Amino acid sequence: MAVDPGVLAASGDLDFCYLTTRGRRTGEPHEIEIWFALHGATLFLLSGGGEKADWVKNLRIEPAVQIRLDRTIHDANARIVEPASDEDALARDLLVEKYTVRYSGDLQQWRATALPVALDMD
Repeated sequence: MAVDPGVLAASGDLDFCYLTTRGRRTGEPHEIEIWFALHGATLFLLSGGGEKADWVKNLRIEPAVQIRLDRTIHDANARIVEPASDEDALARDLLVEKYTVRYSGDLQQWRATALPVALDMD
């Protein structure tokens, strides 16, 4: 089923999304709460743990994931964003712009070193 752009856009201001990946060893679903930024039908995430984060390891093995925004669940295809690309800069900019006003700490180190991940919902 196609993603309704209006419904999706209304979710863009939520504080968190919930990402469910399939465990690479167990095959069991694993859900995490994580910051996100929305751009069209793509959600961007930044992994502060980079490639070492379990959820990143999981989506490397199985890129089919689910995203829960409020009470709505969307299927998505996860991918690591190409380093130093325009999309890499966009992901970092969108997340830092969204959370700078919500978080009292400095996000610049996170912006510079985190691993951008895209979740495509088309």
